[in-house]
Amino acid sequence: MKTTKHLFSILSFLLIFSTLVYGQSNIELIPNTTIAGVDKERLHRYDTFLQQEIDNGKIPGAVSYIVRKRQVVHKATYGYSSIADRSSIKQDQLFHIMSMTKPIVTAAFMMLYEEGYFSLTDPVSKYLPQFKNIRVAKNVDEGAKGETIPANKEITITHLLTHTAGFSHGLGGTTLDNDYAKALYSEPHKNIESRVNTMLQLPLIGQPGEQWYYSASPDVLSLLIEHFSGLNTAEFLKKRLFEPLEMEDTGYNISKDKSERWMPVHNIDKGGKLINSPNQLPIEGNTIYGGTHGLFSTAEDYMKFCQMLLNKGEYNGKHLLSPKTVEIMTMNQVGDLYQAPGQGFGLGFGITNNLADSKSLGSVGQYYWSGAYCTYFFIDPKEDLVVILMSQLQPYNNYYGEKMRQMVYQAIIQE
Repeated sequence: MKTTKHLFSILSFLLIFSTLVYGQSNIELIPNTTIAGVDKERLHRYDTFLQQEIDNGKIPGAVSYIVRKRQVVHKATYGYSSIADRSSIKQDQLFHIMSMTKPIVTAAFMMLYEEGYFSLTDPVSKYLPQFKNIRVAKNVDEGAKGETIPANKEITITHLLTHTAGFSHGLGGTTLDNDYAKALYSEPHKNIESRVNTMLQLPLIGQPGEQWYYSASPDVLSLLIEHFSGLNTAEFLKKRLFEPLEMEDTGYNISKDKSERWMPVHNIDKGGKLINSPNQLPIEGNTIYGGTHGLFSTAEDYMKFCQMLLNKGEYNGKHLLSPKTVEIMTMNQVGDLYQAPGQGFGLGFGITNNLADSKSLGSVGQYYWSGAYCTYFFIDPKEDLVVILMSQLQPYNNYYGEKMRQMVYQAIIQE
């Protein structure tokens, strides 16, 4: 035992010394070797892994935040916010969270469900008439101009929430996927209605409800939020989620007084060197309040959102969602349509259904998602655990999401 304590003291000194000399990591060390059932010495493997990835030029920097049993067991920063100027990353760094926007917009949308504005089985055309007479591509490799057939059923609210409507996100690589990507993200749009209406000019990739296909359906949820609430989605999120959750740094634009906290996106150049990407999304002046992506946030703010969900919709004594709503959101809604082994999909989240099939550490009932610039989170109700990892790197790779799970779960030694 003395040897273990001595070793931990040495590790603590080395980490603090590294921070003072190199400014590359800032790890909040808690004196106890175990807190909330998490072994800090085992968790140090996670620190070591991330720092090595930075030292090897694989990622620019990262922010980690872990809470178990309502206790902070790990808050750490590693590396740089910008490789170009070697500025150290901060705990309150602002990130493009990209598709981690989807769970937030879904939660907001379900608040309107609780208020009775719609039923999950309603056809979308009941509220947005442009969803009538949808067509489906006969051959996705022929693209938008190929032959089509009528949809055999109407798209429902549940189809939107579960990515089973038949829309695309433009990521699949077929000609039709490429047409979606161009129409959604290369053509100019003034607002979310413009983007949704442009998507409706394209045929579906398959019949509604017959496949899980990652899609821009959450953009339709954003348009429906505006339809039901009378507010644009940015206003609705601020009023109904961000202010109650005290998420002061989350939104579709970054104010000038916070712009120095923004972390630019990085990529690997042709020579294999990590660089600041020459193509950055704008951080101000954004008017498309999307459901697919678009939000900026911090690890601290996103933790508040996750803790609300883990607490079954409650934050600071107020229920933003009911426990029964969170329950239905976090159960598999798509049968075996979701193809990842051991996984399903709920309303806005991936869901772990079978640990043996998943071939990874975790718990049945864990729910999660990630963002295109390598931001990740998962919530594990069984372990009373929330884990967040934020970086800014493209193209997306789930490698760091997988390592995050592996390194965090192996450090849990007590219930």
